[in-house]
Amino acid sequence: MVREQRLEPEVEVLWDDFHAEVNVPSEQLRQWLLTRGSGEEAFGPGPDLDLPEPGRQILAVLRKRKVDLTPEDIEVMREAVERIRELTAARPSRGNADDQWRHSLLDLGHDVLVER
Repeated sequence: MVREQRLEPEVEVLWDDFHAEVNVPSEQLRQWLLTRGSGEEAFGPGPDLDLPEPGRQILAVLRKRKVDLTPEDIEVMREAVERIRELTAARPSRGNADDQWRHSLLDLGHDVLVER
């Protein structure tokens, strides 16, 4: 018999918020981060090829089950949600045409072109 672990209510809410804000599937995020991190000396020997932060941390959380979260994962989720919300609230006048803004959001796993 499998026993479910109970999480704090605020972690449950954060989990839902995180998965609502990080709207890019994990494999798509990994591909994006590989593109962003590519360069002559960007790739290391590890399986995630030294993906840029905080995207690598977000990707690691996306690969976990809720019951396997660590305190560090919870902080990554909290920071990602806050940063995505800050960036989307500060939408530039050019909107989706502003590549720097859109890429900053994609680095966090949020694609403004994906409808909710």
